[in-house]
Amino acid sequence: MPATKLSESMSELYKNLRLSHYRNLFAQLQEKAGSLSATEAFSAEVIYLLDHPTISEFAAFLGISQPNASYKVNALVTKGYLERVGSDDDRREAHLNVTKKFMDYYGRQMPDIPSAVSSALTSFTEAEMTLLVKLFGKLNRCLTAKA
Repeated sequence: MPATKLSESMSELYKNLRLSHYRNLFAQLQEKAGSLSATEAFSAEVIYLLDHPTISEFAAFLGISQPNASYKVNALVTKGYLERVGSDDDRREAHLNVTKKFMDYYGRQMPDIPSAVSSALTSFTEAEMTLLVKLFGKLNRCLTAKA
């Protein structure tokens, strides 16, 4: 298979996942007190995906200043989407945890993975499913290595 065909397929999959994500995200964003702006929603999602980072880790990952990261975190804490949990190792440090409020919000804007899996199970053979899982694993390792 030529590299261009693989590149096109990966781009199409990525595009469809992101479009689904944004459609669901913007359906949830509401202009009212306590709701999330798009920037806040992205910041909260990054914190969730980093799995309990510190503010320093969050800032470093996004390549933003510590004060900018603190400002974003404070806004999310005030709105009830994040909480700070003191570190057992270093009392000066706090880890960021998303709250149930964020998880409720996040769950509503995720792509419908169970439906996609159900459709794949009826569309692919067992051998194709095994290969697909193996390929997703390799692809995830490649993407993680680049991060």
